[in-house]
Amino acid sequence: MEQIKISYHEMKSVFKRVLLKYNFESSKAEKCAEIFATNSLEGVYSHGVYRFPRFIEYIQKGFIKVDAIPKLVSSSGALEQWDGNLGPGPLNAEICAERAMALAAKNTIGCVALANTNHWMRAGLYGWQAAKKGFAFLAWTNTIGNMPAWGATESKLGNNPMVFAIPFGESAIVLDFAMTQFSYGKMEAAQLENKQLPFAGGFNHKGELTNNPEEILQTGRALPIGYWKGAGLSLLLDIFAAVLSAGQSTREISKQKEEFGVSQVFIAINLKNLSNYPAIEKTISDIIEDVKHSVPENTNSRIRYPGEQAMHIRNINLTSGIPVNKIVWGKILSL
Repeated sequence: MEQIKISYHEMKSVFKRVLLKYNFESSKAEKCAEIFATNSLEGVYSHGVYRFPRFIEYIQKGFIKVDAIPKLVSSSGALEQWDGNLGPGPLNAEICAERAMALAAKNTIGCVALANTNHWMRAGLYGWQAAKKGFAFLAWTNTIGNMPAWGATESKLGNNPMVFAIPFGESAIVLDFAMTQFSYGKMEAAQLENKQLPFAGGFNHKGELTNNPEEILQTGRALPIGYWKGAGLSLLLDIFAAVLSAGQSTREISKQKEEFGVSQVFIAINLKNLSNYPAIEKTISDIIEDVKHSVPENTNSRIRYPGEQAMHIRNINLTSGIPVNKIVWGKILSL
């Protein structure tokens, strides 16, 4: 598939222009375009430029309410429950992540549980934002059923993406992962680029493990990370998200033909309030230094911590442009 290079500023401008056409208020269009473009800039094309056409499709279908804003429903100490009112997922997520940080600034820890929202695109983005402000952060979302319980043949669990983030020097350590070996966005991107997955990512129609993304997308049977452990973790994340937010579970979301009205949790921790705050930087540095001194199995590779590659990709794409499938970019321009 032919790829072209698009600058960050051009991509953001095109996204904003399209969003304005679909009745986004100007400041919301600016913020949403920035999120999609930033995800693409930092190499997460599956939840940036490649996801943008579906985001518009969901607006057209009425799943995403462009003018909706999240509302506080209930407050109890350091935990708040919010209703996303089916607003744009990335904007709802930013608002609730910020609110979790505000609660943490006051209470050391803050938790916002959000019901009735939409796909937040890239979990890591909110982790980066929190870590850069000095907070430790974790968040997760449930999804439509797209992963089988271990030993099952039908997908009743969600791949329920999760993020952990913590400040590290001038940057951050950010682990952003779905409960499937590869997110559906990653598999769709691989299919679009006519690539095989580097490892088995799910099951084909014969019930065999495969690294062919097209076969996995057809069966909807993605492989849980850690096999039964990932399936169990997915189940508990769904339960916690539904209970804390008073929102829909994967079971309820899956009664719909498509994914909307999901539940999410955002937790921020104010590290400055901890008694060991002066020693935290050294503690993290010692841990990372030890890990990076691991002997690589391939002499041409080096050991990286989660999130380290993102800044490298960002710098490359800022300089040479963001690689985009030519057909996808043409589709976005036609919107």
